[in-house]
Amino acid sequence: MEPKDLKNRIVLVKGDITEYPADVIVNAANSSLLGGSGVDGAIHRKGGKEIAKDCQKIRNTQGKCDVGKAVITRAGNMPFKNVIHTVGPVWQSGKNNEAKLFAEKLLKKAYISSLELAEKNKLKNISFPNISTGVYRFPKDLAAKTAINAVVEYLEKSDFIEKVNFVCFENENFKIYQKLLEEKGIL
Repeated sequence: MEPKDLKNRIVLVKGDITEYPADVIVNAANSSLLGGSGVDGAIHRKGGKEIAKDCQKIRNTQGKCDVGKAVITRAGNMPFKNVIHTVGPVWQSGKNNEAKLFAEKLLKKAYISSLELAEKNKLKNISFPNISTGVYRFPKDLAAKTAINAVVEYLEKSDFIEKVNFVCFENENFKIYQKLLEEKGIL
């Protein structure tokens, strides 16, 4: 697939993921699925009790959500069809190269699992936050590169997903994504 073909399918936005229109948004959740800080806390607060109930139901049936996996809930008070909750890896600085490569693989899996779940649920327009770059301390440039590569790889194999929105809350992440997407000829 040519970069020009991806230009209409990949969008970069600076703002609040809970405010940007999409069929589904992805939550950078923790494995408990019970809400936390950052985007996870914002989604749980704005979504309300319905999301909390759905997450508790998932916990009761399958336990916690493993790193790299994704689950889906209703969107509660937000104007989306659903919320996909995925758990990214915690970055362990100072670890060996093998551990770092494994963390990258798990982050890629979080994006791919979310896209697969969106497609399975017939959701064509999906918004991603910057997974693992907050309290999980994943290096922002490496996280952005991993996210973009995962999405491009998925979109090259499947034409079901019509639009992927990278919604960056912080200016630093936005600039990193902008540079990488421009280098790929997508922006």
